[in-house]
Amino acid sequence: RVAAQLAALPPAEPLEVRGRRADTPYTRTVHPVPACRSRFEVEIGTAWTAKADGEMVQIGSPFLESYPEDQLAAAVAHELAHNILHHRERLEAKNVDYGMLSGFGRNARYFRQTELEADILSVSLLANAGYDPQGAVRFWQDFGPKHAGAFLRSRSHPAWKDRVATIHHAIAALGPERPHRPALLETRDRPLSGDWQALLVKAR
Repeated sequence: RVAAQLAALPPAEPLEVRGRRADTPYTRTVHPVPACRSRFEVEIGTAWTAKADGEMVQIGSPFLESYPEDQLAAAVAHELAHNILHHRERLEAKNVDYGMLSGFGRNARYFRQTELEADILSVSLLANAGYDPQGAVRFWQDFGPKHAGAFLRSRSHPAWKDRVATIHHAIAALGPERPHRPALLETRDRPLSGDWQALLVKAR
């Protein structure tokens, strides 16, 4: 709650902090600097957690233990892209079902759309941060066959091979300008259409 209150303060105004050290009161002034709106958290354990809720990106410790920095960055960039594109808010506006029902009926097309949008934007985020976006390809080529093939997940997420092909296409469209701002950013305040197939590049 404190973090949310701090984030809601005017971004350019200094913050006065009062405290006490060794029974002596003190006051410090903190001058804000630009920072990411999302918070980041590592979940210690054995679960392959990777999720974003609009305010936080949470990554399970197995990712840090198993992947080199460029591929870990790809996983984080994908989750951060969900927050940037306001996916949680847009999914809730569609009254989708989460969990066991996420891959059934109308839910699936909205979840697949958000997954592909996050894949595409992650390429730009990686390039803008100085990472080789091919790291996203290497990540999915390893993670996909190991963890992305579960029945329920495969219904709510596009096939990992098609996701790799879609990422390849996004990399080819990057161009030299940095920061790269894909047209996808212009859609983040619009309702989800569910047209995930328009985003998908099929693997050959």
